[in-house]
Amino acid sequence: MKRKILTVAAVCFLLILAVTTFFGKKGVMDLRRDRRALAAQAARIRDLEAEMARLEAEIDRLERDPRAVEKAARERLGLAAPGERVVVEPAPAVKK
Repeated sequence: MKRKILTVAAVCFLLILAVTTFFGKKGVMDLRRDRRALAAQAARIRDLEAEMARLEAEIDRLERDPRAVEKAARERLGLAAPGERVVVEPAPAVKK
C-alpha cells in the first residue's frame, strides 16, 4: 500500500513538473515565443540598418553631386528649371 502511494505521488510530481516546465512561467513555450520575437527583432534591425546605409549614401551623394540635388528637387518637389514646365498626371479615379 505504501509503495502504491509513493508511485502515485511520484507520477503526480512528474506530471506537475512536466506541465510547469512546458507551460509555466519561463517554460519551454515562453522560451520558444521569446526566441521568435528575438528573431523578428533581429530581422527588423537588419532592415533598419540597411535603410540607414541607403539614406547615408543618398546624403553623401546629395552633398557631393549637384546633379543629384537637381534630380531630387525635380522628382520630390516637382521643381523645374527656368523655361521648363512641370506636367502632373491626375491620380486614377477610385471605383466604388
